[in-house]
Parts: sequence; structure tokens; C-alpha cells
Amino acid sequence: MNDADVESFATTMPDDVEAHIRTMKKTMRERIGDVDAVFESVREFIEKEVADIEATRTRGEEVWPIIDFADIAAGRVSEDQIQHLHRRGCAVIRGHFPRDRALDWDRRLVEYVEANGFDNQYRGPADDFFGSLSASRPEIFPIYWSHSQMEARQDERMATVQAFMNSLWKNESEGRRWFDPAQDTLYPDRVRRRPPGTNSGGLGPHTDSGALERWLHPAYQKVFRHVFDGHFEQYDPWDAAWRTEVNEYESSTMCSAFRTFQGWTALSDMRRDQGVLHTVPIPAAMAYVLLRPLLDDVPEESLCGTAPHRALPINEEWHPLLMRALSGIPDLSAGDSVWWHCDLIHAVAPVEDQQGWGNVMYIPAAPMCDRNARYAERVRAAFERGESPGDFPEEHYEMNWRDRFTPDELNGIGRRALGIE
Repeated sequence: MNDADVESFATTMPDDVEAHIRTMKKTMRERIGDVDAVFESVREFIEKEVADIEATRTRGEEVWPIIDFADIAAGRVSEDQIQHLHRRGCAVIRGHFPRDRALDWDRRLVEYVEANGFDNQYRGPADDFFGSLSASRPEIFPIYWSHSQMEARQDERMATVQAFMNSLWKNESEGRRWFDPAQDTLYPDRVRRRPPGTNSGGLGPHTDSGALERWLHPAYQKVFRHVFDGHFEQYDPWDAAWRTEVNEYESSTMCSAFRTFQGWTALSDMRRDQGVLHTVPIPAAMAYVLLRPLLDDVPEESLCGTAPHRALPINEEWHPLLMRALSGIPDLSAGDSVWWHCDLIHAVAPVEDQQGWGNVMYIPAAPMCDRNARYAERVRAAFERGESPGDFPEEHYEMNWRDRFTPDELNGIGRRALGIE
């Protein structure tokens, strides 16, 4: 497999996906050799990690690493904390923003939406990536260009955390420098507003940023080369090699950027038992997910539930070991942020009669690389017109809205994140 294979990957979904899967499985089994033995080595590693996570919960300790923003800003995050974050692949950043400022962003978001009559314009969910929402008013608001969101995205405190998270990766390997950890690009995403009294079914465990592509894309086969070569012990989930070369099948649910971490910033205080984010905090668990469909008990045309234009699902039927590790975030204050490795399995717990608000704005870490620079050009054009950005349904609610954030309000961080300087 060479660079030409990566560049020639067709981003249009093949007509006969099941035939592609059967061919891929045959090729992978021949490449790996003793699939059962390799999977067993992965299973043994995962079993030890799951046991440690379960023991941590039994002791009443937090599974998620917790780091103070002040320590990141002062450069005094300890080596033990970094090792813990590497092991778990996720983190809570306490005090990322002052609580009052986050609450003010939340208030201004409401004012922005209401002043522009969003309730009268909303047409319902425009994609079924996770299934449809039953409520007439959405939990996930397809809003991108409010002052609250843009102020947070271009804030120096956000840039500081993004640079820290990017630095956890190995950005130079295979003789190449894959990205610039110190410079992020702007990946605009939406906001979630869940009011008190909400009943929500949550979101089942899944991963984003590639589903079928994780098996079928030549660049992903390079990302996971050690796994598919039968050498799991050499696999490093923090090596960025080839991740910036991945494309996805064209759809309204694709991700055109490379995100080292997905993340969101809390706009309200949240209790851990109120329908919050959970992860399987084992970055290398992706090896388990990738090898599981190659075992003999899985139908030849199946990837354990993975389907076109859907997130990659994790479930009790095929992944009961991983499900044991699913662990929620601790209690949060407005202004805290949470981050999880781009391969990490994550879910949102269901809730009945939610107590308090559950409001967040989604802001990831997407370091500068050729792939993200190309996406930034598209984002800049959408921002200037007030349109929904690429990767999201073409709803364009904000094109004629009052008080939309404008290009002349960008600071240096915002301009660089959009590739303007």
C-alpha cells in the first residue's frame, strides 16, 4: 500500500458495501495470519484496563483525569498527570473559563436564538446520524456563528488548552511532521441546550470520525498498520501518522478535519447523574473494535453493526468487555471543559426529569495541517455568509440573523484559525 492508494480513495460510498466488506475481511485475515491469537493479545490488554477502571470506580475515585486550567497555563502539569491522560484518553479541565463568563455566554446564546425567532424557523433535525429527536424544540441547536461560540473559539484560554491537548500526540513520525500542535484551525460545531425536566434517551456508545472508513480507507489501514500486521504491541494510539491523510465517504455526517480531541465546554453546572457524557477510557480499544469483525462468529458481510452514514456503534452483543468500562464525567461547573481522544468510544447517558440545565458548546482540538487548512477555507466562506459549515446539514438558519458574529470581530487567534493570516 502506497501514497497513491491513499490519494485515490473514492469518497463516494461503493454501491455494494457488503461485497467490499467480504473482500476486506479476506485480505485482512491473510495479512494478519492467526487472527484469534492477535485478538486474544488485545483482549488480555483490554481486560486489564477494564479491571483497573472498575476498581477505580469501586474505590469511589474519578476515572477521568482532572487538570486545572491554571496548571496548563503555567506549564506545571505533572508527568504523572500526563501519563494518566495518555492512559485514559480523556480529561476534564477545571476552570477552563470563569464560571460567570460561561453563564453569560449561555444567556447571550438564548437571547440570540430568541431574538431571531428560531422556534418559528426550526424545521426539525436534518440528518439521522444518531436517530431523530422526538421533541419539537431540539437538544442540539444547529447554530454556529453566535458571539458566545466565536468568542470562546478565539479566546486565548481555548488556544492554550488546544495546544496542550495537541502536544500529547506524537506529531512527527514516519519521517514526516503531521501537524503543528501550537496552531489550531477553527472547526465550528453546534450547541446543546437541555432544560430541567427533560426526558432523554441519550446516545448509545459509538465513535465518530470514520465508521466503514476505519476498515476500508487505505490511510486508516496505515494508521492501524501494526494492528493489521498482527503486532498490537507496537500500536501507539497517540501516533498521528497518516491520520491527517484520511478522507471519509461523502455525507451530511462526515468529518472533513483531523481532530486530536473532541471536546465541549460547559455552559451550565451539571451533575454526574443527569444524562452526562461517558467514555470507554481506553484509547487502544479501537484495536479490539477493528479486529472483532474478523472473528468466525461474525457474519461475513457484517462489521458488528457498522452501517453507511452512521456512527460506529459499540454494543453488548459484540463488545460486552468494552461496555463494562463505560465511565461518566464527574460533576462539572459552568466553564469547565471535557476532552476525549478522537478514537475514544463515548456515549450520553439517558435521563428522566433532568434536574438543572445541561448546556454545552462543542469545540474540539483540530491542529493545523494540510487537511485542516483546506477545511478552514470552506469554513471561512460559510462564516462570511452565515451559512452552516461543511460537514453539517445545509440548514443555513443564520444567514440573515441579527447580531451574528462578523469577520471584523475576529482577533489574531480567530484569523489564524481561519487561515486568514
